[in-house]
Amino acid sequence: MRIRIGVAGLALLLTSGTVSPQTSKNAEAAPNGVAVHMVATVEPLEDSDSSVSVLKREDVQVRQGNNRLRVTDWIPSRGEQAGLQLFILIDDTSETSLGSQLNDIREFIQAQPQSTAIGLGYMRNATVDIVQNFTADHAQVANAVRLPFGSLSSSDSPYLSLISILKGWPESKLRREVLMITDGIDRLRGSFGPGSPPSLRGMPYISPDIDRASREAQRAGVIVHSIFTRGVGHAGRNFWEINNGQTGLSKLAEETGGEAFFLGVQNPVSFKPYLDRLQVILDNQYFLAFQAMPGRRADLQRVRVSTEVPKVEIVTADNVWVPLPAAGD
Repeated sequence: MRIRIGVAGLALLLTSGTVSPQTSKNAEAAPNGVAVHMVATVEPLEDSDSSVSVLKREDVQVRQGNNRLRVTDWIPSRGEQAGLQLFILIDDTSETSLGSQLNDIREFIQAQPQSTAIGLGYMRNATVDIVQNFTADHAQVANAVRLPFGSLSSSDSPYLSLISILKGWPESKLRREVLMITDGIDRLRGSFGPGSPPSLRGMPYISPDIDRASREAQRAGVIVHSIFTRGVGHAGRNFWEINNGQTGLSKLAEETGGEAFFLGVQNPVSFKPYLDRLQVILDNQYFLAFQAMPGRRADLQRVRVSTEVPKVEIVTADNVWVPLPAAGD
């Protein structure tokens, strides 16, 4: 499956609205360091606070193990650098009661700036039915939003569906983010993994596909957000399964630098508070570049990004992809 970017003018975003992963001209190369980049979000510590301090490069600290790394770029994703590809994934196993929140989703889509290209798909049978490829015509995307089928297929896994999207997503220097609307239940794997010992059967567990989806997303630099909505069938009524689903969504969001929204085991009356919070997140992101220490092979390396500026925190993926140094470096 391949995601197409079919929007007039998006080509301009890809050329003028990008951030180079190269270091600043005035930055000196760190010995044995490799230039890497990731998207960081500056968030208020209090949920009730919608105002966020503007951070400068010197306010940001990056650590890899015990080593403090040199930050080379810290660029707000605003103006010419505001380009964003946002893919909205809705689970077709969701209850059709989700219909009462569809207008919230449509209004959120239409409120996005022209610098945001939005795609829309429905997760089903471990893949995605793409009903709208990336476009800056937000009214077109909003019109494509429909009720979920509210039924089961033979292999429903929101995490395998996410992986299928990640694999078909062309590389880009724009921000790339996903909003999943799902209960997070892996109906393909069931309540225990294949081959689990009898003593563990029926016990809550984390689907191995969550780790795989998280790694694929972090490798691609894609941030994953989610909103919980109840699903159909026996699993959708089972507290353990619902808890597992929410735990999986929270784990995926935490590891990729996103946010997971849910209100107990019930659907909220409105998605608007969640979507308003997501908008604050999207409006306060930065392109962060720094010199990371490579391993023996190209791989994900764990980093920690922080600031001492009061009342805010910096949220990023747990890991960044660090290639091997180029020959001669």
